[in-house]
Amino acid sequence: MSDFNSDLNQSLEDLKVKQLYRQRVPMTPGQGVIVYDQNQALVNFCSNDYLGLACDETLKQSQIAATQQYGVGAGASQLISGYSPIHQQLELALAEFLNRERVLVFSSGYLANLGALTSLLGRGDVVLLDRLSHASLIDGARYSGATLIRYQHLASNDLSERLVQCNKARTLIVSDGVFSMDGDEVVLPELIDVKRAHQSTLMIDDAHGLGVLGETGGGSIESQGVNTNDVDVLVGTFGKAFGTCGAFVSCRNNLAETLVQKARTLIYTTAMPAALAATTLASLQRIQQDHWRRQKLRENIEYFKTHAQALGLPLKASNTPIQPLMIGESENALQISQALRHAGILVSAIRPPTVPAHTARLRITLSCLHEKSHLDQLLEALDRAVNQSEGNRL
Repeated sequence: MSDFNSDLNQSLEDLKVKQLYRQRVPMTPGQGVIVYDQNQALVNFCSNDYLGLACDETLKQSQIAATQQYGVGAGASQLISGYSPIHQQLELALAEFLNRERVLVFSSGYLANLGALTSLLGRGDVVLLDRLSHASLIDGARYSGATLIRYQHLASNDLSERLVQCNKARTLIVSDGVFSMDGDEVVLPELIDVKRAHQSTLMIDDAHGLGVLGETGGGSIESQGVNTNDVDVLVGTFGKAFGTCGAFVSCRNNLAETLVQKARTLIYTTAMPAALAATTLASLQRIQQDHWRRQKLRENIEYFKTHAQALGLPLKASNTPIQPLMIGESENALQISQALRHAGILVSAIRPPTVPAHTARLRITLSCLHEKSHLDQLLEALDRAVNQSEGNRL
């Protein structure tokens, strides 16, 4: 008869054999173009800090000043005493920036998606989720009690056919704005047409689009020129382009009030610290003012794509800072990632179950703070490592 310890040990060994074992490596200072693994300097190409704000000196000083004013923790949930005027200011500023009726701040993107989906849906409802959507959306859909249908990636025709089968049930269409492992983008006009045709509701998690896409950083809605009211629920995070931590849900007033009353991930968790809310508000102002950051990021994306394609590197099609280099098997992805590390480049190997079997990849992410010298160093190291890996497989 087996016990928990032996089962756990066997499970961990199985992961190691399959090249799926994961480890945390402490990096200093944690963010920035250059990070350190002990004494080794590495050019960082696996951060979501697309606009380079996580280590911005002005925002660091803002955080210090806000901590002096508000302290280091919220002390309670939002419905007890953890909600402050600075939280309210952040919500109002985001609502104005995104032209949304209401915004509610959450402590993380995972909690925001779980809170929204479990409050909006229940038994008898149907949630239709893009097959490659983020884990937090999948979990939120499952926990809601609604029937979960996963339609083919970016396939509005498949979505429409599945909606026909839902009879008269309430339906919610859910998708990422920018897909975190592929870097491709939802086609919002198509989803909006499907939503209207079937009298459905649409929720978009634009974690990797906000701050990056659009002339002012308004994300997928701005870049694709759709009416913001056609996206009923918009979720965004502060841990990517904003450079801080936390998340928000933006929606109509009645749904916002429903979340305040029902969202367990808002009611039963400590609020975001007020000092962090103040720093995020300062970051929002930088996103609106520093247009050069998006321009430089676009230039870096174009430079990398053009030169990677010239080298014949197996990139997936993406116009976002997420540039996946498709490898296939986990062992090969790990070998190339390790070769890059020896060359002073930090790029993580992404393996199942984060991505489907046999689609392991290097998830390269670009920042506006990367210089062409950094990109050239990456391209040279990739060319050498990928060719060596392919030679070893022959």
